[in-house]
Formats: sequence, C-alpha cells, structure tokens
Amino acid sequence: MLSVRKTVLLAILASVVLVLALLHSWPTLASTTVDVWQRPGPIEERHLEERLPEPDRRFGNIPFHVRDNVASLLARNGCVCEGDSGGVHLPFAQLLFPRVSALPLHTAFEASELEEMKRRRDKEYKSFQGRTQTPADLLLIAEANNPLQYPTQGVVVRPLRTIIIPGLALHNLPRDHYLINITATLGTLNVAAEVDGVKIKGDSEMRMTLSSVLLPNLNRQLQFVTYTNTLFHPSTADTVQFETEGHQAKFSIMIRHGVTPKLYNTGPKGEYNVSALVTIATKTFLRYDKLQDLINSVRRYYPTVTIVIADDSETPQTISGPYIEHYIMPFGKGWFAGRNLAVSQVTTKYMLWVDDDFVFTANTKLEKLVDVLERTTLDLVGGAVREATGYTATYRQTISIESGEEDGDCLHMRRGFHHAIQGFPNCVVTDGVINFFLARTDKVQQVGFDPRLARVAHLEFFIDGLGSLHVGSCDDVIVNHATKIRLPWVSQSESDKTYAKFRYPPASSDATHTKNGLLFFKNRFQCLTHN
Repeated sequence: MLSVRKTVLLAILASVVLVLALLHSWPTLASTTVDVWQRPGPIEERHLEERLPEPDRRFGNIPFHVRDNVASLLARNGCVCEGDSGGVHLPFAQLLFPRVSALPLHTAFEASELEEMKRRRDKEYKSFQGRTQTPADLLLIAEANNPLQYPTQGVVVRPLRTIIIPGLALHNLPRDHYLINITATLGTLNVAAEVDGVKIKGDSEMRMTLSSVLLPNLNRQLQFVTYTNTLFHPSTADTVQFETEGHQAKFSIMIRHGVTPKLYNTGPKGEYNVSALVTIATKTFLRYDKLQDLINSVRRYYPTVTIVIADDSETPQTISGPYIEHYIMPFGKGWFAGRNLAVSQVTTKYMLWVDDDFVFTANTKLEKLVDVLERTTLDLVGGAVREATGYTATYRQTISIESGEEDGDCLHMRRGFHHAIQGFPNCVVTDGVINFFLARTDKVQQVGFDPRLARVAHLEFFIDGLGSLHVGSCDDVIVNHATKIRLPWVSQSESDKTYAKFRYPPASSDATHTKNGLLFFKNRFQCLTHN
C-alpha cells in the first residue's frame, strides 16, 4: 500500500512539473517594447543626429539612409519604464516565472512636494558627479596628424549595448581610393546609416571595412559607425584597431555599468542640519562610565543627533535614551568588527567616528567638518584630539606604495600631509587621520573594516581605502580625550584591567601577528616603513 501511494505521489509530481514547463514555454502576448520602432523616419533620423558629437558641418549636405535595425539599438540606450504584459495568472506564478513590473517612483511623494524633491535630488546628483568623475572620463578626439582621427579616451558603452564611436575620420591623404579597416575584440561593428558612394563589408562582425573613392563621403560614413558590446562584463575595455593603408591606431572603449548614485534627502533647510546629516558611531568595550560621559557631552551640543553604539562587552549594560541605538555583539568580537556593525546601521549622508572616551566641547564644531565635505571632493575629513595635558594630535599620515617584484610591494607611511585646501586655511589633504573623523557613509561602507583586526588596528582602514578615499584633516575642530592619568593611590578597577589586557596586547601577541600577516598576504606587501 505504501509503495502504491509513493508511485501516485511521484506521478502527480511529474505531471505538475510537465505542466509548469509547458506554461513556462507558452508564448505570452507581449514583452518589453522599444518605442523607437513606432516612430516615423524623420523622428528617428533626428534622434540619430542628436547622438553625433558635434557633427562636422562639411558633411552636412551628404545624404544618408538610416538603418532601422541598428538605429533602434541606439534608442535603447535610453530609459523606458515598461513592464512585461500578459503571462499566466496562477498561484506562485511570479515566483515560478518572474516577470518585469514597472513602478513609477515619483508616486512615493505627494504632488505638492515632488518639485522640491527633484530640486534636492538634482543638487545631490551634481555633487555626486563632481566627486566621482575625473579627467579620465572626458572625451578627447585625436586630431588627424597621422592622418587618422579617433577618440583617445572617454568612449563608454554599457554592457551589451550599442553606441556611435565618436570622432572617427581620415584627413589629408590624397589617393584615388580610400579604405578603412576597424577591428574590435569584445563586440561587433556596424553603421547606423549608409552613405552614398561608400562600400561596407563585414558589418555586424568584429572587423568591418569601409571604402570609397570620395573622401568626404567616407568621412561622413565614419560618423555613423557603431559599436555593440557582445561579450558581457560589468567593467572592462575593448581595444579597437583603426587603420588605413600605411597608418594604424588603437583606442579603447570602456565597457561598464554607470555608477549608481546613493543620494540622501537632507531636508529643506538652507543651513546645515547636523541631526539630518550626521550619525555618530562608536565602539565600546567595558568602559560604560566613559561612554556615558561621551553621550552627555554630545547631548549638550547636539541633542537630537543619533548615536550608534556597538558593544562587545562580556556583560553588557543597558544604554538607553532618545536617539541612541545600542547593538550587542559576541564578547570580545573586536575593534574593526564593531566598526563594521556601527557603520552598517548609519542611514545619514555622513557618519562621525569617535572613540568611546572622547568628550565634546565648544570646539567640537561638526558644522565645520560638514562644510568641508559639502564643498569639496573629499570623502573623509579628520579633526583633532586634545589630551588632558593640552597636547593636540591630528595623526596625519601620508601613505604610499612602492612597486616591488615577486616578493611584493613596499608600504611607506609618513606623518604629514600633501597640500593645504584652498578656502579652508586649517585643513590639508592627507591619506590617514586620527580616530575622530567625519566621512561619507557610503564610502566608508564601501571600504569597510577587516573584522580579523580585532585588537590592534587603525591605519589599516586607510590602507585598504588608498586610491578610493580622498582624505583631509582640519585641526580647528577639536574633541577632548578623557584623561588616562591615574593617581598612584587610586587602584585600577577589574574592568580597567580587563580592558587594558584586550586593548594593549604585547608586540608578540597573536593580534600583532594577525595584523602583519594581513599586510603581507591580503595587501601583498613585503615590508612596511613608517616614522
């Protein structure tokens, strides 16, 4: 009886699988569409002309004929929010056969506030572009001095998309017959329009040849050459060979997705609203008295700023109050693991890192640090820490890497900075700063903190961020450091003894070995020099 039931269940299961397979293969009524197919010819031609970077007016009167199947690929470089239509409406259909759905995101806002939201977003996006774009992203056209003209940098196509290759031309080469070969390796070549008097061979292939007895017509045809990426990679480059008889050139086409912005709505106020812009993050271990002093000092100057606390004490105490988030970790999980936890919970544009034994004063002006990040391309700016003796430190470090060979590279760290920042007389550009800094939240999350560094770590974060983090330091924003001076007649508490044991391991400890091992293996350094 049991075997019969088992056979029946298997038969039912097989039937269900066959039905689902049949439904999955059944054609639906419609799919994502490209509206350029529905446009008349003149609109498509204008659409194509808009993609030509500063067309050469000398060729403007030479007629051309649009290739709809290629020009439509250019139109798809734009953005149309359309979901899949049709399909099968069954329970769990979306789970079994996921389909595209479209949601207009502006509906998240009331009509009365939509324009204001757009204005803020545009402002943030311009600031984002200013931080992420470099001169290497600019389009440069090599003039015809060899006599091939071609783009030297700045040509970008999204994976599996199509673009017109800008700037191709042949100049000052008197001949009876002109011939151009273009060869790609990660995509195919084509033309978006055909020019009279030009022969095309190898279109839709990796190597395409254009030839003509009329140089102006050939140059007009070169304005319509397209490149379609066919081998997917999220970030790479194709080297394209461009040649004519006796002359050859190569240029790169970057293949990559655009950088997705992470914008923060900081509210309508014109002045800096620190509570909306900044979250304070800290890691604590056993020192609840000092942590409470920190919280009290913050509340004196910034009563509504959120404070995120990561705590890996063995017997955690309750830390509560308005605008406080207290996260408990496994005992002794470690310094950088706590930083990761705290930073992961930050939702504001900026995060301020502080040690749990810092004390805010009238000189701890976070608005100054915010102003620096808002008005520059810096990702992180450190302040200064004042000891009870009056000594104030910024711990500015320059970090450089000297290329090595098989044994690895050499890491060099020096106290100092690179140059002053115009408009901010107390600020400089450097590579590493003290444990009191304001940073763009997304950049800190991007670099992260290696959780294997549990006891001894600080500059390792800046080493990991070298080439990614643009760092500054300002010595006029100061936080106090709780005194570490212990009077001889005051005995050390058990918690202080335990803290010192974890915080200050000997040079021969596993923590130091772990740190150096990571520099050697993970970062591939053979040695470290510092002052």
